[in-house]
Amino acid sequence: MWRSLALTVMFLAGLTAHANAGSTQAIVVELYTSQGCSSCPPADKYLTELAARDDVIALGLHVDYWDYIGWKDVFGAPAYAERQRAYAHVAGRRSVYTPQMIIQGNEHVVGNHAQDVNKLIRRYQTAKPPVTLAAQRDGRKLLVTAQAQEGVKTGEATVLLVRYVPSETTRIKRGENTGKSIAYANIVHELKVVGKWNMHKPLSLSVRSAPDMKSAVIIQRAGFGPILAGVRVD
Repeated sequence: MWRSLALTVMFLAGLTAHANAGSTQAIVVELYTSQGCSSCPPADKYLTELAARDDVIALGLHVDYWDYIGWKDVFGAPAYAERQRAYAHVAGRRSVYTPQMIIQGNEHVVGNHAQDVNKLIRRYQTAKPPVTLAAQRDGRKLLVTAQAQEGVKTGEATVLLVRYVPSETTRIKRGENTGKSIAYANIVHELKVVGKWNMHKPLSLSVRSAPDMKSAVIIQRAGFGPILAGVRVD
């Protein structure tokens, strides 16, 4: 009897875990980094620590503007540099740099200043989330639902799909990091807009996404505004 009861409890717990998968919101931390930047390895190492946390969606976005120094970043892409420049423009800054961390699309911090980053993460964790967000995988599709909390200013928001590789190590043969083997975490391979959301009504969206990489869904105010919610997709 006791064994039967235990199996029943385990079965129900499994159903609950499945129902809640992809529904735990986390703080989004974007690291803008480059394999051609001698100041970046400490920030890359710190991102590895953040990537191990359940309460943080840590993303490594490799830019390409240091490639001319002598080493082409194997993960670099112009789109990530453009995203970083857009953030700088919104913040009234004239230039970009590496390593830089942007927390919840709103706070700009030097990427290896762990104490400052942790302080900002805690600040956002203590605030009530402005949006509830969930994402469930159904084969090659993601089912995304969201709703603005009562009292939150509505408006246009962007729904982003991020696909990333959890870890990879690169041996760098030229440039400022010549001879180093550096481990990278949550390397972004794709970041794209998959929908627009008028926040005055609930969101329900189906997105095609192959399960060959880890994924996350992010909702951000239009025009590179603050990130309102983010969930990791198992």
